[in-house]
Amino acid sequence: MKVLITTDWYAPVINGVVTSVLMLRRELEARGHEVRIVTLSNSMHSYKDGNVYYMGSVSANRIYPGARLKMNRAGSLLRELADWQPDVIHSQCEFSTFRVASALSNRLGTPIVHTYHTVYEDYTHYLYLSRRVGRYVVTAFSRWICGHTACIVAPTQKVEQLLRRYGVHCRIEIIPTGVDLRSFRENDNPQAGEALRQQWNIPQDHTILLYLGRMAKEKNLESLIDQIADAGRQDVTLLLVGDGPDREAALERARQRQVPVIYTGMVPHGEVPDYYRLGDIFVTASTSETQGLTYFEALAAGLPVLCLRDSCVDGVVEDGVNGWQYESGEEFARCLHAFCENRALRQEMQRAALASAERFSAEAFGAAAEKLYLSLQKQAVPLVSGGGL
Repeated sequence: MKVLITTDWYAPVINGVVTSVLMLRRELEARGHEVRIVTLSNSMHSYKDGNVYYMGSVSANRIYPGARLKMNRAGSLLRELADWQPDVIHSQCEFSTFRVASALSNRLGTPIVHTYHTVYEDYTHYLYLSRRVGRYVVTAFSRWICGHTACIVAPTQKVEQLLRRYGVHCRIEIIPTGVDLRSFRENDNPQAGEALRQQWNIPQDHTILLYLGRMAKEKNLESLIDQIADAGRQDVTLLLVGDGPDREAALERARQRQVPVIYTGMVPHGEVPDYYRLGDIFVTASTSETQGLTYFEALAAGLPVLCLRDSCVDGVVEDGVNGWQYESGEEFARCLHAFCENRALRQEMQRAALASAERFSAEAFGAAAEKLYLSLQKQAVPLVSGGGL
C-alpha cells in the first residue's frame, strides 16, 4: 500500500504530532508499506529529501510560536506525488499541508484520513479571541475539515466526544498513538540517571518531580508550580525539560514561590528516556491534551503520573495504582505527600507504571492504522475537475 502522510510539523521539531508521524512511518514501513511525507520547509525553497517533500513556507510566529505557512504551490513536487498515486492520504495537521492533502484527494479520488491531534479551544488565546468566539470559530473550522475526510482518527474518546459536540457526523475511529517501548526497554543504563543527577546537582535525598514537554500557557505550568509550593515540601526538586513561550514566566514563578527548580532546556531526542528515568514522578497541570503522549512515555519509563484530572487519560492513569488524577491543590498535596513518604507505595507504583505501558505499544498503533486504511480502499472519493494542482 502507498501511504502519503501530510504534516505541518516534522523532525527535528519535537512535539506530539512529530512523534506520532515518525512512529507511524516506521511501523507502516516495517509492515511493508511505502510511505512518503509532505511537510513544510524552513524557508521559501521547496525541495525533496528522499521520501520527504518539503514545501516552501514563511514564519507564522505571530499566530503560534514556531508555526509556518505554505507559500508556493511547489507544482513539480505535487505532480510527482500525483503520479505516484497514493492509496490513502493521512493528514496530521489542519492548516497548510491539509490543503495539499485535499488537492491530491480531489485530483486522484484518494480518501483522506485525518488525525485530530489538537484541542484548538485551548489555543485561541494566541489569536486574542474570547472563549465564546474562539469556540465558534473552532467548531466551524473543525466541521469544515472533517467534512473533507473519509475518516477522522481520534486519539481518545475525549476527542471523539468533542467532535460530536461540534456537530461532526463523519466516521471516527479511536486510535491512540503508541509509545516506542524499545527506546525505554533497551539501553536502560542505571548509571545514566545518577550521572544526570550529578550533572544538574540535584540533592540525593530529593524526590524529582519531572515535567517534560512544551512550556506554554495552555500547559498551566504556573499553576503546577503554585501547587508544589503550597504542598510545602522541602525535599523535592522540579525538573523542567523542554522549552516554549512560557518558559520565563514559569521560571520566574518558581523563583517567587521558592520552588527548587532545574531547567534543562531542550535535550537531544536520544537522551529523553534517560531524563524520564531520572525523574521519580511525572507532574503536570495541563488540560489541553488530546491523549497525553508524554504520560504514556513516563509510564513506559516506570514513572508514575500525577496529573490534573482529564478524560483523555481515563483508564490510563489509575488512581493509587500507577499514579493519580487530582482535582484540587489540596488533593495534589495529599498525593505528593503519600508518594514521598511511603517507599513501598512508590516502588509498587513504579512497577504498575511499567506494566500499564504495555497496552500502548507502537506495534499496536501501526496495526490499527493499517486496518483502517484497508477498510477505506474500496471507498470512492468524487473527483474534482482540474484536480487543484
